[in-house]
Amino acid sequence: MGLDDLLARIRACRICAEAAKPLPHEPRPVLQAGVEARILIAGQAPGVRVHASGRPFTDPSGVRLRDWLGVDEAAFYDPRRFAILPMGFCFPGLDAKGGDLAPRPECAPAWRARLLAHMPRIELIVCLGAHAMRWHMGEAWHGAVDQAVKNWRGGLRLSPAVMPLPHPSWRNSGWLKRNPWFGTELLPELRARVARHVA
Repeated sequence: MGLDDLLARIRACRICAEAAKPLPHEPRPVLQAGVEARILIAGQAPGVRVHASGRPFTDPSGVRLRDWLGVDEAAFYDPRRFAILPMGFCFPGLDAKGGDLAPRPECAPAWRARLLAHMPRIELIVCLGAHAMRWHMGEAWHGAVDQAVKNWRGGLRLSPAVMPLPHPSWRNSGWLKRNPWFGTELLPELRARVARHVA
């Protein structure tokens, strides 16, 4: 099965709607993939705005993420450059406090390895959040996002290289202010690597 056929099957997927604890709304898988992609953005799951738009990172988090990467929308939404595969492809709903629920557990085991098999040119994985880090960092993941981000150089020794980042949500603005090294040390390295792969 080619990538286009696989993407069509994923976009028609209803695994989480038919689960014992079903998705609280109709599924709308949101992802981007291309066989030539060199960079993978591995996020958590779409939020409510992305669920409405059907396009990844069409929210303030996307604005911040593109700034971190040093790319414009045209480059970011080019599947020949970036694959964007959240750990759960559908908006998982909200918890009692109004925050997004965790990615659905059915999604990644069903589709992730099959998708990645169609993208052999991935050289850099940008991981946003614990679920993505756990999947892509393997034994280099030690159970805490803060620790993974602070030890970001270790992820670059993996193959493909992994750059663990905090989620670009504006809720993390306080963390960014408390950790100025993120902007002075990590982001220049991230932008340099992205520039090499998207040129």
